[in-house]
Amino acid sequence: MKKDERPLFCELKRRFAKAVSRNQAEGILFSGGLDSALVAAYSEGSKTISVGLELHGEDRYYAEKVANFLKLDHYHKTVKIEEAIAAIPEVIKILESFDPAIPNDVTAYLGLKCAKDMGANGMITGDGSDEIFAGYDFMLKIKNLEEYMNRMYTAMQFSSNKIGKAIGIDIRQPFLDKEFMDFSQGIDVDLKIRRENGKTWGKWILRKAFEGVLPQEVLWQSKRALEYGSGMTELRKVVEAKISNEEFEKAKKDFPIRFWNKEHFYYYRIYKDVVGEIPAPEKGQKICECCGAGMNQRAFHCKVCGEVAGWKEVK
Repeated sequence: MKKDERPLFCELKRRFAKAVSRNQAEGILFSGGLDSALVAAYSEGSKTISVGLELHGEDRYYAEKVANFLKLDHYHKTVKIEEAIAAIPEVIKILESFDPAIPNDVTAYLGLKCAKDMGANGMITGDGSDEIFAGYDFMLKIKNLEEYMNRMYTAMQFSSNKIGKAIGIDIRQPFLDKEFMDFSQGIDVDLKIRRENGKTWGKWILRKAFEGVLPQEVLWQSKRALEYGSGMTELRKVVEAKISNEEFEKAKKDFPIRFWNKEHFYYYRIYKDVVGEIPAPEKGQKICECCGAGMNQRAFHCKVCGEVAGWKEVK
């Protein structure tokens, strides 16, 4: 006989509502994705702010759909290419990184900066949901997912914290609330990843437990990285075009770094200018094979260059 999962759904909703109530702020960094939509559904009077690059990205559609459904006080900031490109050096300086995930971080930076300009001193984010509830697509392919996730819990870091601190915004993260995290970690992996209507879904329990709280289209939307949803992925084409083939070939010879592509080198060139040299490894750290920086022994990727390392150990 199939176990009745409804009591667990109710408990998850109850604990999440409490986590949000313990982590209130004036605004929500809002994409209209599942995580920020759930935060908005349980927040009290927080203004939602989304960011989009001109005519690109899907976030605006979902953000406005959720805002209308929940009757939110919502603001969407449309960003021009030039403004987004101009933000890159500041983001690299704050994060001390030339990780190719920069377009993702530019979205967060512009959203938080917009909030600050509007007078907010605190913002709520949906950080941590994908890590805790197996929301990333690559997680669907990891055989030893439980071990991977247990290790991830000790290595999670989010750029919004550093960006918020740099611009004077207090970041609140309900999914990372200790009591809620302790509860969520105990949920079986097969409730986090499960098939529904012929498709395998990450964050399955979140989608099922909160049915009725949000529209089905919002609950069962596919995962969108912040850079794709905001359209900031378009920046990749722009910055690559700024590096000639000759410059890139010369860079690969001149620098002891394994650049992934022209974009990676473009970010490094800014990093060298606004941050400086790559820090040498400290005692007890492992060495990044891409850039030579030090990495925590349990880290999955290098914070300086973005090199992914470690997840294959538990694959």
